Amino acid sequence: MPELPDISVYLHALASRIVGQPLQQVRVAGPFLLRTVDPPISDVEGRTVHELRRVGKRIAIGLDGDLWLVLHLMIAGRLHWRPRGAKLAGKQNLAAFDFLNGSLVLTEAGAKRRASLHVLRGEQGLLSVDAGGIDVFTSDLDTFRAALSAENRTLKRALTDPRIVSGIGNAYSDEILHAAQLSPIALTQKLKPEEWERLYTATQATLQLWIDRLRSEAADGFPEKVTAFRRQMAVHGCYNKPCPRCGEKIQRIRYADNETNYCPHCQTGGKLLADRSLSRLLQSDWPRTMEELEALKRK
Repeated sequence: MPELPDISVYLHALASRIVGQPLQQVRVAGPFLLRTVDPPISDVEGRTVHELRRVGKRIAIGLDGDLWLVLHLMIAGRLHWRPRGAKLAGKQNLAAFDFLNGSLVLTEAGAKRRASLHVLRGEQGLLSVDAGGIDVFTSDLDTFRAALSAENRTLKRALTDPRIVSGIGNAYSDEILHAAQLSPIALTQKLKPEEWERLYTATQATLQLWIDRLRSEAADGFPEKVTAFRRQMAVHGCYNKPCPRCGEKIQRIRYADNETNYCPHCQTGGKLLADRSLSRLLQSDWPRTMEELEALKRK
């Protein structure tokens, strides 16, 4: 799912293309994409884009008349800049927003249709889709700590809860926790002051690092390679690869359709965190160290 750095680079690319431009037409091909009926989608046509915002993991396009188009890409939704009037052929092409200089096309891979489009009115409309999490770039350390420690949650869950922190998901939370050298299952109400400082600094630095990288990668073009798995990532999607800091093999915790990646040496003091699926496969108590895990695998 596109997260804060990915949404930021989309907004950066869109600013030079659609701000100040009239939206001539909206073509919706996906029958389940549009989630609102009032105001009608036709009301946005002919209005000029005056502002772009990030609302959590959503892209908000502000138009004259205090109307907003809000796109949530979910897991497989992506944006593309194509020639004006680009055809919406194929099941993956869900919508097109036509401007004089080109068309912004929304696609969604796979069979599940989770991406959404809302037409909202005014600031109150935007608030209705804002989960309320803090913006890490405008929050100081005390605000950051208060938000994450309001309830005693694991760091992984706190960072990825949109009601607590805005825009962070599975991928960048892994990278943040590795940078901070903190366990994903550490409890927020048990962190020491120096650990809070490391987490706060790592959160801002990691997100800014990836915003800069993605903008540099896209340059003046439109970002077409938005993905949750990138070669430069330290731990996310790097199971069994060496940690770039210490060389230990990256491990994972799998649950439902997600997994958390971490370095046992850098983040958990050498302790392996239980992975239910692999525990069942080994039919044994979960090993406590990398050495015990390797011994079990050799049996």
